[in-house]
Amino acid sequence: MEAVAKLNNEPTSPRKMRLLADLVRGMKVEKALAILDHSSKHPSVPLRKLILSAISNWKAKNEGADESALIVKTIFVDAARVIKRMRPAPQGRGYRVRKRSNHVTVFVDTAAEPVVKTKKVVAEKAVETKPTAKKTVTKKKANSETE
Repeated sequence: MEAVAKLNNEPTSPRKMRLLADLVRGMKVEKALAILDHSSKHPSVPLRKLILSAISNWKAKNEGADESALIVKTIFVDAARVIKRMRPAPQGRGYRVRKRSNHVTVFVDTAAEPVVKTKKVVAEKAVETKPTAKKTVTKKKANSETE
């Protein structure tokens, strides 16, 4: 049974957070935490805390279950509010500064064992097709006379 953890209005641009989210998507939880722990990017700290929160939410749902098989099933980053500020610019103008933030959602679940699908043998009738005669298309040459 999967567990969810959400982080709202984290003051980091969504693009920077997506770089880290793409690193840990689909990994085992221990490996993802190790990668985030040793990452030099500044959004790695809140993302690591979020994954730890998702793990504790999973433990609350599944008491007594083994957490060694947990994986980061789904992680996605959405854009949140943008705070707009003005920065002084030359000749009395002002440049707009957009301070972006994001929402992160993490789903943690146990690794699903690979399901072996068996193929059904379906008897197919051999359908004979009649060879079709190709129609030959003749192109008429257009004689152009210049006068």
